Amino acid sequence: MLFPATALAPLILLACAALFLWQPGRRPGHLLAIAEGSTLITIGLVMAGALQLWTEGSQVHPMVGFASVRLDPISVTLALLVSFIGWVVTRYARRSLDGEAREGAFHGWTLATIAAVLMLVQAGDLLVLIASFIAVGIFLRQLLLFYPERNEARRAASKFTWVWAAGDVTLIVAAALLWRAFGTVDIAALNAAAKDGLPALAQVAVALLVLTALLKTAMLPVHGWLTEVMEAPTPVSALLHAGVINAGGVILITLAGVVQQSPGAMAVLVMLGGLTALFAGVVMLTQSAIKTALAWSTIAQMGFMLLQCGLGLWPLALLHIVAHSLYKAHAFLSSGNAVRMVNAIRKPGPVAVPGPGVVLRSFGLALALYGTVALVFTLVVGPKTPQALALGAILVFGVSYLIAQGLADAAPGALTRLTVGASLTTALAYFGFHVAAQTLWGPVLPAPPIAGALEWQLIVLAVLSFGGVAVAQSLFPYWSHHPSTAGLRVHLTNGLYLNAVFDRMIGGFRVSHKS
Repeated sequence: MLFPATALAPLILLACAALFLWQPGRRPGHLLAIAEGSTLITIGLVMAGALQLWTEGSQVHPMVGFASVRLDPISVTLALLVSFIGWVVTRYARRSLDGEAREGAFHGWTLATIAAVLMLVQAGDLLVLIASFIAVGIFLRQLLLFYPERNEARRAASKFTWVWAAGDVTLIVAAALLWRAFGTVDIAALNAAAKDGLPALAQVAVALLVLTALLKTAMLPVHGWLTEVMEAPTPVSALLHAGVINAGGVILITLAGVVQQSPGAMAVLVMLGGLTALFAGVVMLTQSAIKTALAWSTIAQMGFMLLQCGLGLWPLALLHIVAHSLYKAHAFLSSGNAVRMVNAIRKPGPVAVPGPGVVLRSFGLALALYGTVALVFTLVVGPKTPQALALGAILVFGVSYLIAQGLADAAPGALTRLTVGASLTTALAYFGFHVAAQTLWGPVLPAPPIAGALEWQLIVLAVLSFGGVAVAQSLFPYWSHHPSTAGLRVHLTNGLYLNAVFDRMIGGFRVSHKS
């Protein structure tokens, strides 16, 4: 078998990064074309790796010593995603950073970060995974400190380092425990060995893997650093929110066979991921700055992705990573144009206010449409697991608010038809994407666990929680005028001050003011 072409991509990017770091100043001439060219070459190598996967099947190749890289549908998908976003970010940065005093250094550290993430998603064993995580932390810190004279940038970089390094430590300890329990650090071997159950050491290791994922994806209560990295250039935000922040989910999906053998760990993912998604989603609505709102959106999306992992919907979690990365990269890189477009739009008239009865009817109609689509897909494709059906219901709750607007007494008929159509389209898209994700990645990922008492309790809790928040949002016009609402909005805008508490714990307020 040939050595995977995808494994050569990080080497090319690192070589190009070294050239930029050798000329770290303003307008490093011909190197700018080399930077963009190297990312295009990376995309070509990953596509060649995809062709190799198609012809030769999944494989693991040794590198130096015990290190190895793997070629499978998951690694190829993520490598293609990372290389494409890397090319977009590099192309954007070539213009937006033009003339900066440390322009060359920026491109160098950006290419190095992309290379480290590419190595991370292809890791064939835990040693490569750990080394990649450490490298990502080192390189990304340099990008966050691109404007070192800014106190806010230094504080954000310091908090990032604390959280990221803590995740590195928990991952290292988890790897050591898995090695003691199974006698190997090979990822494929670990997933296969876990099918027979987890010994005590492995149970502890899985708990640490979940903790690593929570730290890497900025879950509560260590989410604050992700909302403060806006002092770095916009391309850094795009690279971070569309790529690096997904690393925690990559750990769980890569080691899904091991993680799913611990019902307790899966329950923690559902509860903490769901709580973070709900909390961050509500806080996002109170933010006035577009990039800060996008940061809270990322936290909410990462929480929802971990919720999917906890339910055992691994293909959908991977699909979520792909879709969110593409969307969030575009959102950050086009945030400036978005502000100008919103300001240019003619302001709408009064919004129709739905009553409590309308809200209940809207949720009933949305769930009825969803149930009909679910029945059709069940008859055509086959039955869905309770976890998949519950997740679809949660997604439909998101458009129930729109249906309530369309069913309000003052709403025009066109709006009613549009919002009902949105619910139907959402249900169709959910099941369609579910089938596609299962076809692409289902064969290499474990099936959702059979729903027992614990799983049913988690499913009911998740559906009721997200449904309750959706109903509260729909009824917001009825209690928004209350005096206490203004105070609540202030508290939510500040994230209930959880970030301030974390700041005090690590001394984040005491960052040096030296320029």
